[in-house]
Amino acid sequence: MVGTDELPRCAWAGSDAEYQRYHDEEWGTPLHTDQKVFEKISLEGFQAGLSWITILRRRPAFRTAFSNFDIDAVAAFDEADVERLVTDASIIRHRGKITAVINNARITQNLIAEQGAGALDRLLWASVPAIPAPRPRSLEDFVATTPESTALSKTLRALSFRFVGPTTMYALMQSAGVVDDHVEGCFRASMGQFRPAETILGA
Repeated sequence: MVGTDELPRCAWAGSDAEYQRYHDEEWGTPLHTDQKVFEKISLEGFQAGLSWITILRRRPAFRTAFSNFDIDAVAAFDEADVERLVTDASIIRHRGKITAVINNARITQNLIAEQGAGALDRLLWASVPAIPAPRPRSLEDFVATTPESTALSKTLRALSFRFVGPTTMYALMQSAGVVDDHVEGCFRASMGQFRPAETILGA
């Protein structure tokens, strides 16, 4: 899809200015630090069953509600915080997802205490595919899960993380740049790594 600025983008970015900005600046860009990975896991969990633009537009409110996704701060949330959040119309008022974020913060806190700073970051980036799949040519080529996202989900679930299914984890891997799924022809695709098919085609 070619925008009014004449840049070719993945079609899912549409014509919404904020969605285009997210596509251009964030989606597929390598994401690091425990706090940033924790935030993205949390937001991807809230996205389950909803559109990402719904979450993206509410991200400032989510950051306010969850103390900027500071892991230690969220881990300290109690039942009063849960009740506060389930009545906060600026976010998604889903009790299960809210309590999952708090639960996941506590698990992340313990993980960092045991393995040191960067533990959650390292866990995510251990999911980089050994052999990148061919770059998608259209939205129809996108997959919902991969062996790597299934393995990441299994690892996180074994640690008692919640709302981390294989589909949610693949969305995380795409957004965090663990995989580069900008479609062929997108201006961002030319900034990423070559895929096997592209090498063969001499792209």
